Amino acid sequence: MLQLDVHVTHPPGSALSALMMCRTDVREERAAIDRLQREVLEAVAVGRSLREVMDLLCRCVEALAPEVSCSVLTIDEAGLIHPLAAPSLPASYSAALEGVQIGPSAGSCGTAAWRHESVEVTDIATDPLWAPYRSLALAHDLRACWSTPIVLAHDRVVATFALYYREPRAAAPFHRRMVDACTQLCQIAFMHQAHQREIERLAYVDGVTGLPNRTLLTDRAGQMLLLAARAREPAALLLLDMDRFKTVNDSLGHAAGDEVLRQIAQRLLGTLRDSDTLARLGGDEFVVLLPGCTAEDGLQVADKLREALQAPLTLENGRLRLPMTASIGVCAYPLDGGDLDQLLKNADIAMYEAKRAGRDCARYFLNTMNQALDQRLEIETALRHALACNALQLHYQPKLSLPENQLVGVEALLRWKDEQRGWIPPDRFIPVAEESGLIGALDAWVMEQACAQLARWRAEGVDVPSMSVNVSPLRFHQDDVAAHASSLLVRHGLSAGDLTLEVTERVMLDDDSRPREQLQKLHAMGVGVSVDDFGTGYSSLSYLKRLPVTEIKLDKSFVRDLELDQDDRALASAVIGIGRALGMTVVAEGVETDGQRQLLQHMGCDVAQGYFFARPQAAPDLVAWVTARRAQPTG
Repeated sequence: MLQLDVHVTHPPGSALSALMMCRTDVREERAAIDRLQREVLEAVAVGRSLREVMDLLCRCVEALAPEVSCSVLTIDEAGLIHPLAAPSLPASYSAALEGVQIGPSAGSCGTAAWRHESVEVTDIATDPLWAPYRSLALAHDLRACWSTPIVLAHDRVVATFALYYREPRAAAPFHRRMVDACTQLCQIAFMHQAHQREIERLAYVDGVTGLPNRTLLTDRAGQMLLLAARAREPAALLLLDMDRFKTVNDSLGHAAGDEVLRQIAQRLLGTLRDSDTLARLGGDEFVVLLPGCTAEDGLQVADKLREALQAPLTLENGRLRLPMTASIGVCAYPLDGGDLDQLLKNADIAMYEAKRAGRDCARYFLNTMNQALDQRLEIETALRHALACNALQLHYQPKLSLPENQLVGVEALLRWKDEQRGWIPPDRFIPVAEESGLIGALDAWVMEQACAQLARWRAEGVDVPSMSVNVSPLRFHQDDVAAHASSLLVRHGLSAGDLTLEVTERVMLDDDSRPREQLQKLHAMGVGVSVDDFGTGYSSLSYLKRLPVTEIKLDKSFVRDLELDQDDRALASAVIGIGRALGMTVVAEGVETDGQRQLLQHMGCDVAQGYFFARPQAAPDLVAWVTARRAQPTG
């Protein structure tokens, strides 16, 4: 049989050759757009400013299409235009657009923002939309313009992205594909900016009352004490705690509790001078800074604050009248302390004395008020005994993935039942452990027990994928946490990915290099690092990109009222958006209802834990819980 080798060539200019060249061009264009997207998204992820990101976007587009000039204009809530980025347009042209009102005939950009849809003008010289601005555009040799609105949540136009041409023409197909990609990039950048502003606002302002939070309180107290020292003048500090506020939350719900706090804040503010500072310390505690006031002045102000609270608060559109009272501790600088920490400590002692006196009263700090200190000493002694006698125990709370509802790990939680005092909550004995120097031994015990338990579960065939352990900020200064974790993993035959250490933002913000070095070592080993209670402290995005964080935990205070409070939903969405944008796992704490679970899942949250799924439980109970889940029918 005769076999022929036939080689077919396509002459240049043939239809097939043109088609192959067209396909090559399309692939190259797609690759170019992909590179543009990666470069801009990287700029967003590393925290560059919105103006820098938009300028980069415009320059990238103009590099790919030299025949166009790009422009990004922001639109404020009043519908006024503000140029943001236009690297190749004349500065005088951009300046002329500052403060222009959007409308039905406001050029391509103003009309696109008005219509909420793209507007393509192929000839500025003849199109009526450009009538008010035609001479301005033509004077700068701008002949055509295609503008696309950038729309965020609630159908609000926040900006426009436009391509200008130096000749009358329509947009090319490649330009249209680029604009589709750029519109999405603009939406991501503007949403990131909104999320960042909201989270950074939490650094200084209490999200419920709008008052200064602990960070801003610290700053203002430092200024007040510095001025008082220089002028040799007095200053007073009041610590105010609402009486039986927990009953309000338990009976009326947290949404009502937040409304009570807001009303209380407004009443207290109305009593104080402009030079005074009212801050929310946390929970139902408020702090008042009184520059130039003596202890006697402080007691008089405390009485006025109590008088401001005498009239019942009104809730539920006036249907409910709620009486509220406060216990107030008063102390003065410099007699009762030379810094904020000491003043707060002594005011706290005085405030608890007011509680013991029957509440709804004020007490000035006296050196004889040592009962609180005696109680802490008792707790310290009992805690040392419990640690020595192995009387502590761990409970484990499951963490489940959303929406798969699969167990992804457990969090180890320290529990202590004293023979005389019964169950002692962690928020009572952990601070004592930190103050007394026991926290290092306590943390080490928890990590060792948790790793040993995970190894036992693995040997018994209990499917627990991973273990999370809380580590005190102080331990990163005192011990080699990374070395301890490494030795435990080797000893119990666990991999680094089996362990996640949960730390607070206090570790992330520490200027000391030792905690940062420890975190880097843990990351290099493959151990996960989680930021616990994210959003309740400083919540700076800078440490999220600077340090090896693999997970952030959305604090339960944001989850609690998701179904009722739009602000909480916005804040939760902001945290989730930031975490996802930076490639981190987001874990929601305190999920108690199916409604909360559904909202978090819709927002894109990765993992959740809380009473809706399971309470913290002893190791045998967790095994029973895992077994029961495995026995449940699927599908």
